[in-house]
Amino acid sequence: MKDLSVEEARGRMLALAGKVGSETLAIAAAFGRVLAETVTAARDQPPFDSSAMDGWAVAGPGDDFRIVGESAAGHSYRTPLEPGDAVRIFTGAAAPDGSTRVVIQEEAIRDGDRVKTPAADDRSSFIRPRGGDFRAGQTLLQPGVRLDAWRIGLAAAAGRASLKVARAIDVVLLSTGEEIIAPGGSPGPDQIFDAGGPMLSLLVARWGGGTVRTVRAGDDEAAIAAAVTTAPEALIVTLGGASVGDHDLVKPALGRLGLELSVETVRVRPGKPTWFGVLGDGRRVLGLPGNPASALVCAELFLRPLLAAMQGGEPGPNLASARLKGPMPANSGREHWARARLSSSDGALWAEPMGDQDSSLVKVFAESGALIRRGIGAPVGAVGDVVDVLVLDRL
Repeated sequence: MKDLSVEEARGRMLALAGKVGSETLAIAAAFGRVLAETVTAARDQPPFDSSAMDGWAVAGPGDDFRIVGESAAGHSYRTPLEPGDAVRIFTGAAAPDGSTRVVIQEEAIRDGDRVKTPAADDRSSFIRPRGGDFRAGQTLLQPGVRLDAWRIGLAAAAGRASLKVARAIDVVLLSTGEEIIAPGGSPGPDQIFDAGGPMLSLLVARWGGGTVRTVRAGDDEAAIAAAVTTAPEALIVTLGGASVGDHDLVKPALGRLGLELSVETVRVRPGKPTWFGVLGDGRRVLGLPGNPASALVCAELFLRPLLAAMQGGEPGPNLASARLKGPMPANSGREHWARARLSSSDGALWAEPMGDQDSSLVKVFAESGALIRRGIGAPVGAVGDVVDVLVLDRL
């Protein structure tokens, strides 16, 4: 359980994640949630041949056509066209049966009840075919995808008014440490404002879709145990109190509640004290370090995948490739996730490691766009070397 690799630790956590149930929500309320059903198309989209441009739908290969009507979106011209016929047509309108092409209005000249056009030759027909987007019965979305605006739009295009999604996960965030006070309070001479709690609560709410309740228990073993005993949430995240000092009391406190550890420490920098276990009543507990940068790095590496797995989604994390914009020293015996600025140039993604990687620095994290992964024993990184990066979602 001690000094596990990042992959080993994450694997143990995911094996014990379990899954929440599902609920059906109106499509607008499903934004950000994880889909729990297969979405298939009830009909072709578009359900008819349609015009891609404003102009003239014509029948036949000629260049001089008789105008017989008009086709607008929602009000189509229903009489089939004969060779030599033309109808005024607008973008999205159904192309009448018999149409061979749409001539864009800039290339056509109307003269009374006739319209002159260029010859057909090899010009685009500007007709969108029926089913060109998707066909009836086609699978459009699979369970496990997170519903962003584009996927919601696709479900709406398929005619869905509601969707079955994974239930939101409510989380209790237990913050320890006598030196931490809430933002806006009156700090003593040796106290600091809580930065990690507000940051994590926002991320957890976004990743899990539920509410996050923050509890501050200080450095009191009995208070920590009592706070967790009364917590109804299925997932408990502790912040701080996870190392080996005299005031690191979280694990002893939760031992009173039947805590069984599956991860005790991780070979990762920052964040070695990260741990995970299950209480006697089945509730999961993820322990994160108290330093804000350590907590946020490990939230990306472990908490986000854990919440995704509980909802039936793809755990990740999903890495991208980038080139180093600055040199990096050889790495030691812990996997290092270094904060970095991101930029793009000449079609490539570039990652510039921040100069100071101290785990207490909030400002450095606020200026970062990614985490650079440096494997155990990685050699010196030179400018231009390709590295794995975890791109941070900076919404």
